Amino acid sequence: MKKRLTALLALAVMAVSLTACGGNDKETVENIPATEEVSVTEEPAAVPEPETEDDVIPEGMYRSELTNELLDESLKNQRPIAAMVDNESIALPHYGMSEADVVYEMMNSTLNGRITRFMVLVKDWEKIEQLGSIRSVRPTNIILASEWNAMICHDGGPFYIDQYMVEPYIDNFSGTFSRVDNGKSREYTEYILKGDVEKNLERTGVSREYTEYYPGPHYQFATEKNPVDLTGKDGVIDASLVDLPYPHNGSFLEYNEQDQLYYYSEYGKPHLDPGNDNAQLRFKNLLIQRCEFNQYDEHGYMIFYCITQGEAYYITNGKAEKVTWKKESMDSPTRYYDASGNEITLNTGKTYIGIVPIDDWDDLVIE
Repeated sequence: MKKRLTALLALAVMAVSLTACGGNDKETVENIPATEEVSVTEEPAAVPEPETEDDVIPEGMYRSELTNELLDESLKNQRPIAAMVDNESIALPHYGMSEADVVYEMMNSTLNGRITRFMVLVKDWEKIEQLGSIRSVRPTNIILASEWNAMICHDGGPFYIDQYMVEPYIDNFSGTFSRVDNGKSREYTEYILKGDVEKNLERTGVSREYTEYYPGPHYQFATEKNPVDLTGKDGVIDASLVDLPYPHNGSFLEYNEQDQLYYYSEYGKPHLDPGNDNAQLRFKNLLIQRCEFNQYDEHGYMIFYCITQGEAYYITNGKAEKVTWKKESMDSPTRYYDASGNEITLNTGKTYIGIVPIDDWDDLVIE
């Protein structure tokens, strides 16, 4: 008992001493009751911050490098296809386009009202029952597809494509897809049906997975809980309507505030997909890109100068921001930067990329 009291008195003396030496420290040490045991406890271990819903990826899933949407992990290293889809009015309706991840639209010829053509990128291409109709490819498409390490699916093309097709990072399948009797002339009857891409891979030995030329993901994505909000940024304008200067088919996109997506129309009507319950083509992100071009010959064949830099718009959630774009080589991704020089962040979802000829840029309407 005597030893216990001595120990308690020593602790009390130490407490007084600590209080005296504390200087400006306002905390004091309370008196310790003589009847209680003195115990020393360790500081509790730091508890890690709980993961947000966006950070938790379900087992067996991963976030797509094309859309940031959740996909089966078995698809992680699978290369997307880049399918050339005819956009002449007689080719309508298009099948499978509403299930694409990224859709490019651009002038395909300087003739016929500067008719456009689509190039659609699909990561999970086995899920689509029918895609197309499939038509020929152009040099610009090859340049852009290569930055995704995508397998180009087309039906021929002019001899201007030859110098690009020989590059080691280009893999393509031409004229090897299914014919569908749709009552139209032959050039409008080729479609990619389920199993067609697989057959091409087996026939050619082309790698199903990303090759050594894959440059990595294109985009930076915001989390779904903290989406990109352009409101309040300098120079940002309202963008409920995006009317593209494509005179042949009159493409435009309208913003739907309810689901915060942009709905695509052309030829004066909504673009519907009979292969997906007549769903209208719609997007979360729009990238509208100004680009110079060169006409090869009197037949209207041309190429966009897309390995350079220029101006563009990034559009999402009803707002548009002026940005710049830059592409350094054939197989390097096109990057987009805001006014401060920072690479932009996209929202999770599908993306539409419209390539607009430089001499039509002033006719672009965003309002």
